[in-house]
Amino acid sequence: MKRRIILIVLDSVGIGELPDAKDYGDVGSDTLGNISRAVGGIRLPNMENIGLGNITGIKNIVDVEQPTGAFGKCAELSIGKDTVTGHWEIAGSVLRKPLNTYPNGFPEDIIKEFENKIGRKIIGNKVASGTEIIKELGEEHIKTGYPIVYTSADSVFQIAAHEEIIPLEKLYKMCSIAREMFIGEKAIGRIIARPFIGKVGEFTRTPNRKDFALDPFDKTMLDYMKEKGLDVIAVGKIEDIYNKRGITEAVHIKNNMDGVDKTLEFMKKDNRGIIFTNLVEFDMLYGHRNDVQGYAQALMDFDNRMPEIISFMRDEDILILTADHGCDPTTVSTDHSREYIPVLIYGKRIKSGINIGIRKSYSDIGKTILHLLNVENDLYGESFANKIWNGIDYL
Repeated sequence: MKRRIILIVLDSVGIGELPDAKDYGDVGSDTLGNISRAVGGIRLPNMENIGLGNITGIKNIVDVEQPTGAFGKCAELSIGKDTVTGHWEIAGSVLRKPLNTYPNGFPEDIIKEFENKIGRKIIGNKVASGTEIIKELGEEHIKTGYPIVYTSADSVFQIAAHEEIIPLEKLYKMCSIAREMFIGEKAIGRIIARPFIGKVGEFTRTPNRKDFALDPFDKTMLDYMKEKGLDVIAVGKIEDIYNKRGITEAVHIKNNMDGVDKTLEFMKKDNRGIIFTNLVEFDMLYGHRNDVQGYAQALMDFDNRMPEIISFMRDEDILILTADHGCDPTTVSTDHSREYIPVLIYGKRIKSGINIGIRKSYSDIGKTILHLLNVENDLYGESFANKIWNGIDYL
């Protein structure tokens, strides 16, 4: 079977607060809807044609009379609202216990242990924006050689270092040491290397970021596909999010458009299974920095590439667009937001105009993908493949 899934995660493009948003301080969050409202209406004609504006409850996006694809949205069952939590649930691993976060910085005993293991002091140890903390502490870092440690509302331990002060190899080694520390009861989703370059007042982060993740706690759709002998191709930070588990081939990217380019390169090849892409700039450059105009432009830039993506689809290919959480740039918060995620499905064999409704879990996506690929599994979730598949052959 040559059927193939192209799954693209538009990182942080949530479409409205979940019923429990108040528990996360996210009442009123609606990443896509609020961006459109704030800029006086955003047109995304190619995603709208598939059915983006027809999703139940979506705001400020144009709906069309005859969508060319299927559409709906998913609620999140997992406790949390970060990248790892969202992606793991999409792939069928639901977190009933949240990963640890440190909203007041890391405890002294943890910092002391880390300093002892790396053989030097650290600076920072607080919740901060990555770009702001290197402005604040970059000069001290250069003078002392001490790495900058910081976190966010996510389950992350981040280490920033100037590439000329702490070479990448040493920075990655520090991250590996931290990764070994933050397991079990102290489990953190990701240890992230955040290298930067430049002079004081002109620091810029480099593309040499590297994430050190945990293995998913459950078997995921990626594991099932790999075991079946299918291609599991990871574009962007997908490889890091799943700690390389279930991946057969991977490539990292420089930005959203590079991510689209790399996806297209894989689509041109003779593979079968899944091409799984994460486009992180929506979240990293615009959501966390509350850059409404930048976020809106990035959405339009991606939408402009949609005809190109569709032109490379084979007859049996299925395109799925979704997200992993929200990150509403119109709110005071710079953190992720607890939101529904959109689901758009397109392909020659996909029924047009089908509303898959409001799904109970992100994991319905993974369950559906395995159903479409005829991969037997015990994955959590409920497949909607029978609702959308337009064919008489067996799914």
